[in-house]
Amino acid sequence: MPTQHIFHHQQAFQLESGSILPGLQLAYTTYGTLNPQRDNVVWVCHALTGNADCTDWWCGLFGEGKLYDPREWFVVCANTLGGCYGSTGPLSINPITLQPYFHTFPQLTNRDIVRAFDLLRQDLELGRIHTLLGGSLGGQQALEWALLQPKVVERLVQVASNARHSPWGIAFNETQRMAIRQDPSWQTDTPDAGKEGLKTARAVAMLSYRHYNTYHASQGEPGQSITDNFRASSYQVYQGEKLAQRFNAYTYWLLSKAMDSHNVGRDRGGVEKALAQLKARTLVVGVDSDLLFPVEEQHQVQAHVPNSSFHLIHSNYGHDGFLVEFEQLTAAISTFYLQEKLKAQPDYEEQER
Repeated sequence: MPTQHIFHHQQAFQLESGSILPGLQLAYTTYGTLNPQRDNVVWVCHALTGNADCTDWWCGLFGEGKLYDPREWFVVCANTLGGCYGSTGPLSINPITLQPYFHTFPQLTNRDIVRAFDLLRQDLELGRIHTLLGGSLGGQQALEWALLQPKVVERLVQVASNARHSPWGIAFNETQRMAIRQDPSWQTDTPDAGKEGLKTARAVAMLSYRHYNTYHASQGEPGQSITDNFRASSYQVYQGEKLAQRFNAYTYWLLSKAMDSHNVGRDRGGVEKALAQLKARTLVVGVDSDLLFPVEEQHQVQAHVPNSSFHLIHSNYGHDGFLVEFEQLTAAISTFYLQEKLKAQPDYEEQER
């Protein structure tokens, strides 16, 4: 099982906005053993509501006998800054006021978040990351980090993500935040502020995470006479209740805003110019039924990143296919590694001829 840790950074941490956190902590897990060469590091960036235990939400990839076997790899995954699973976030105590941050927690960008990750990396004395892996929001962060630290990240696997968040994706996120704002409790400084609105926000999000075919297969009615209390209706309520039990509206608001602000081209001369600077050997993975991060966004990344390849996952689960279709993802990453080994063989070019 992964081992849980807490990283403390006692110095002031300036954010892209100019705001300053007086210090921060990151909850993180490690899984496996770092080898003597220190070159077997896999770093995982989680999605919007994920946590630092990647074996919990990506169990198909991590574990004995799986792609990232702890007997071979040293896996690190940190709960994002602004999160609610042990890292400094809106429910944390502000050391200056000695009160929870709540609404006063400053806005974050993915660039802020990966700079915090990199402080942890330095504390762990990891000079190289063999593979940086992330999906969705985590894929945005992984791409940003690979650009910030080109000498550190050797390989990047970006799954169901993009280089700049789209107006379509921002509209989905804003609609969810509108639901949170409609909750009267959102105006209060309490741990449960916006909880009812969060339930509706999650229900809206499910429509972007899944696909028409997903709902048709899992929530369709078996009979012909029903006129109310549909399975799809109760499913939406269930998903809202389920998230509200483990998450909070502050973090949801904060991280959805970070997703919206994602733009690797900011201060780098635009997206295409920024992607052309990426040094890591890169695999870009898309899901054919993804409505939130459509495949054309992954094609854009692959088209402008040198030394990159693309793989398409086939799924009826929409965006969530990146979490569900682990056999296809395992095959894609395994092929990615194998191609690198083949190209490293002295007679590879002769074989190609």
